[in-house]
Amino acid sequence: MEGVKTADGKTKHTIMTQTFTSKSLQLPDRPEVPVPYRQRLAEDFERYRVEPLPQAIEAFLLERYGLDVGTRYADWPLKNPFGKASGQLSNKLYQVKADAETGLGFVILKTVIAQDAKGDQSMAAWAIMETLMQAEPIVGKTGMKGWTVSWKGRGWYESFQAYLDFFEASLKEARAHHLLVIPSCKYHLPMPGEEAWRTEEYAYTTDQLCRVWERAGPGGPMPIEKDFSPTLAGSDRARQKEKVLEWLRRVPKMIQSSVTPGRVKVGLKIMNAVFEDEFQLEMLKATIDESEDGVGPDWLIYANRLFDPAREFQGKKGIAVGGPDLSDRNLWALGELRRREAQGAFRRPVPPISGTGDIGTGRMAVQYALRGVENFQMHTLFQLPHTEYPRRAGSRNEKVMHRLFFDPETGLIAWLLHLGHALGIVGPDGITHFRDVVDWHRGPGREFFQE
Repeated sequence: MEGVKTADGKTKHTIMTQTFTSKSLQLPDRPEVPVPYRQRLAEDFERYRVEPLPQAIEAFLLERYGLDVGTRYADWPLKNPFGKASGQLSNKLYQVKADAETGLGFVILKTVIAQDAKGDQSMAAWAIMETLMQAEPIVGKTGMKGWTVSWKGRGWYESFQAYLDFFEASLKEARAHHLLVIPSCKYHLPMPGEEAWRTEEYAYTTDQLCRVWERAGPGGPMPIEKDFSPTLAGSDRARQKEKVLEWLRRVPKMIQSSVTPGRVKVGLKIMNAVFEDEFQLEMLKATIDESEDGVGPDWLIYANRLFDPAREFQGKKGIAVGGPDLSDRNLWALGELRRREAQGAFRRPVPPISGTGDIGTGRMAVQYALRGVENFQMHTLFQLPHTEYPRRAGSRNEKVMHRLFFDPETGLIAWLLHLGHALGIVGPDGITHFRDVVDWHRGPGREFFQE
């Protein structure tokens, strides 16, 4: 990788026709697909617009393109990096069944609201049924076009027992298809001015979910995502920031200590706060280095939704949004995280990261992966108008998978081939392994992040 100094003192790395700078780490607009594979990919793209997708797409990609798309979700192996994020598309058994049959790597179930043994929920206001979801075009600050989904509603609104039954049935449905199923939970979080933590909610909810996993899961500790979607009132920004940091420092231990050791592993779903960009890095540092008694999260999910106080939906002003501004902010924060990691800014290792936010193409997935993200949680992509999918036959899930993998301009096949060609990410076995893309920032890419 060659480097020259620019006028502003930064190093510019030129790799083939691809240019990275320490500010952007941007891919070119189009992938450089090696000649032997161009026609093959064009043929497969057209073929699978109408024919059924390969039954075992991972084996197909390995044999036909020399691509290994296997990865991990923290400690759990995944056959491929694509999964469904927690939300309205993962709250019914038929949805999980379709995800398993289509070949997704994992699914995060709808967020359940924690309760104590009496059924009391401090966060009951979040258990609201969705009334409408609507995919809408959105234009980012840079002029980039994308999509966002607007909706009313929040977490799981049926009974906790119904969620436990759904979780168990989902685990059983997923087993034969090697689909990882993970519950998501919103536990009590004390607001500014509130000191006490409702530990009984943590203990009861976590124990009950673990019991289901121990009956129907694949074994080992249960993974759980802790959802952060806080609403903070008031204008005391410093006080609110400190409360958010307190949550991040304390929650991993709160969940881990709520059950006997070895039963649960915890992922924190980091929010996009309404504060300035630098606060995103403060949150990450607090999560990595400042966890209570050194009990930090086993992995991170970074980072869901932006808040637009001016945007309206169904009479409500001020809603969460996605689209290009979300991915721009996430990629900046993750790039800065890796830069600080390479410079030794953290005392403890950065946990594995699951990425979410405007991931609608293989190209965008690769941009996250180059920053060390090992899998991708998607939601909006499953709700686009049918005209947005090149595939014309089959289910929406099949259309999503076809677009993610086979699109010659934006698909994962094209961009993994590009990285093998442009960055030399090819193993001694002649295979481009997705895991090597994820680890690039710690190997050949480390020089880039050390600037």
